[in-house]
Amino acid sequence: MSKQHAPGFLKLVQDAKTRIRECTVEDVQRRLAAGESFVLIDVREESEWAKDHLPGAIHLSKGIIERDIEAKIPDPHTPIVVYCGGGYRSALVADNLQKMGYDNVLSMDGGHRGWKERGLPLVSGS
Repeated sequence: MSKQHAPGFLKLVQDAKTRIRECTVEDVQRRLAAGESFVLIDVREESEWAKDHLPGAIHLSKGIIERDIEAKIPDPHTPIVVYCGGGYRSALVADNLQKMGYDNVLSMDGGHRGWKERGLPLVSGS
């Protein structure tokens, strides 16, 4: 059940996707299973995060991430994977983080929805 997005929003996302790198749900699953070192950031709203989120993720919603990222992750070379509900908001976030100097950012295409559809583990609550 995919949400219908406004054309202007989709155009903005498509533009951002020309500048960012994406990864798949399977890439993130593999990296977590291998114990790779990266910061997994859930950029969804607080209510979405509180319901459930990916194991090991931290929460910095799209509304505050640009304001708070430097305090949480001061090294702009830190490997970061951002995700949202389906991969649209995270694409916008990845684009903005790159503009701020973060050079190792990936947006997880498919997002939380794709993770859940594959029956992968989620953590409830905050």
